[in-house]
Amino acid sequence: MNVEDLQLTPHPRTADLLAWAAEAGLPPVPEEAVRTVLTLLEFGDAQLHDGFPELTSPVVEQLLYERMYLYVQPAEQPEAYGAAVRLLIDHQRAARRLNAKRWERLHEEAEWQGELLCGLLRQPHLVTWPRLYTLLLRADGVDTADPAAVRAWLDAFRELPETERLAAFGALEEGGGPDGLGVLDWVGGDGGWGPTRVISVGMATDGARALLEQWLMRRSYRNLAGLNALGLPMPDELSGDYAEFEAAVVREALRLCGEWTVPGLPELLLEYPELAPEPGPEEIDAYLAAQEAAEQEQEQEQEQETE
Repeated sequence: MNVEDLQLTPHPRTADLLAWAAEAGLPPVPEEAVRTVLTLLEFGDAQLHDGFPELTSPVVEQLLYERMYLYVQPAEQPEAYGAAVRLLIDHQRAARRLNAKRWERLHEEAEWQGELLCGLLRQPHLVTWPRLYTLLLRADGVDTADPAAVRAWLDAFRELPETERLAAFGALEEGGGPDGLGVLDWVGGDGGWGPTRVISVGMATDGARALLEQWLMRRSYRNLAGLNALGLPMPDELSGDYAEFEAAVVREALRLCGEWTVPGLPELLLEYPELAPEPGPEEIDAYLAAQEAAEQEQEQEQEQETE
């Protein structure tokens, strides 16, 4: 099967944007951040002009506030994502696709939305399993470019009692014990790293991956629509049984999730369900019921305090 025939894999114009920025004398922005921003924008609602996504206020908010924290775990400089968006805004202005007033407004929005993203990336209740284990691997000094080293670390981590594994998650938080690393903020009121938060992380992981798979399918259908218009045949994977197409979508989604965290890690975690559990329907229903009960109890307490 030729994945390129399905047109699943994004090909953002990262090098072109960086070359333009260098020629224009603009401050450098990390390539990884630019590539990630362009890729996620391609999956969103942005219109493309000459191969570059066109930014609007809703598109900037959707990217920086609603989507990026689901997937990325930068090794450093999380503010680079906001800088990459501002670079694209500058390019859009240079291409005369923005007037001065809209350029200034978008710049301001991208700056503060980028700052919000830095905060979102520190929230422990918003992480996914690939993001969380990326933090642990880096904290332990594992060579994340070596798949064998990553697997060996996962094997060793699996041998730890569950209480020690949960304690390792907690140690990533600010004030998480005497050796707290502070790469995540401490959040009180939800019981910390226990069954409830584990279910929440599993739900977030499953939801983020499913959303990415939907974007990939939509991208493939949109890009291949032109084949019908030209009277050309669709790829075999789309001409009958969709099982191969769906499998290709899953693989590409996992690959992208690894590109934004640790390459190969999302696929590996599927082999370690005890380390990265994703809840079933019954567990989700019980979790939602417990959350609703907790909210009702909190509302009742607030009402009693005001009486």
